[in-house]
Amino acid sequence: MVKLSVIVPFYNVQTYAPDTLRSLRANAREDFEFILVDDCSTDGTADILRRAEDEIPGVVVRRHKQNGGLATARNTGLDAARGEYLAFLDGDDWLAPGYFAEVLARTEALGCDFVRTDHVQVEGRNRSVHRVPQGRRGEVMDPRDAILPAERSTSVDYPYAWAGLYHRRLLDRGLLHFTDGLRTAEDRPWIWRLHREADSFAVLGLLGIFYRRGVASSLTQIGDVRQLDFIRSFDQVIRETSEDRDAQVLLPKAVRTYCAIISHHMSSIERFEPAVARTLKSMSAAALRRMPQQVLDEALDSMDVQRATLLRRLRRRPAAAGTKEVSAA
Repeated sequence: MVKLSVIVPFYNVQTYAPDTLRSLRANAREDFEFILVDDCSTDGTADILRRAEDEIPGVVVRRHKQNGGLATARNTGLDAARGEYLAFLDGDDWLAPGYFAEVLARTEALGCDFVRTDHVQVEGRNRSVHRVPQGRRGEVMDPRDAILPAERSTSVDYPYAWAGLYHRRLLDRGLLHFTDGLRTAEDRPWIWRLHREADSFAVLGLLGIFYRRGVASSLTQIGDVRQLDFIRSFDQVIRETSEDRDAQVLLPKAVRTYCAIISHHMSSIERFEPAVARTLKSMSAAALRRMPQQVLDEALDSMDVQRATLLRRLRRRPAAAGTKEVSAA
């Protein structure tokens, strides 16, 4: 029986894939499987994964005939997974030796639906610890209770799918798949759904995932149209939260977070290509007008003056008429 399935998408990461694969080898166990999804790489990544299939116990390689993005690649891995528990890793990150065995042992002892873990962020030679914004550790909690308060960073603001472990019953309930085709912010609707619909979770004060930031090929570093998928992502968060039994309580948090992300992108708009920057403005303005307006007004009233002013001005921006915009689809 497979105890743990680890899903690892790869796309044009030949420089970093060897580190990732070495760390998987240092986590191998006879009841673990590593599902490596090559998302139609065009560099030497495919050759590296072919060798890994022969050299690392438990490796299974799946290949896409066309690039689908991170969400689609993770879904391919989920569809192939056989494990009682599931985990994720990105193809340019790595793990401490024995990390998965330790997380699994602690998760089984707690008996909850999923756990969240801290991680180490790596930028060049610099390393910094990033912790789940939840003070209670090693204690089973209701994930719905960890969404609020609206004005403070909470567990839904720590969306990294790879920072955790998930029981298969969540997959069977349809809670682990990602929205197909999302190129960025794919983990936002995913983490909100987990916190609204799963029954139990815990936070582990355990470091062992090394998250590489500042990679040139990462979408977070590229100002092209794929970045605008955050709007589709947060529209989904708002739509699904609006249908929740506790919508009145949870929507202020969802709206406030959406506003913060729009403000973040607008404050660094110069990194986008000119046509994409124009589309970002018009799509963000339309998104603000789609939000529940009373909830939005209350969120803006609670923000600092600079951000609130930017967003109010953006909301008043006239809808583009007769202009051709870059599609984010």
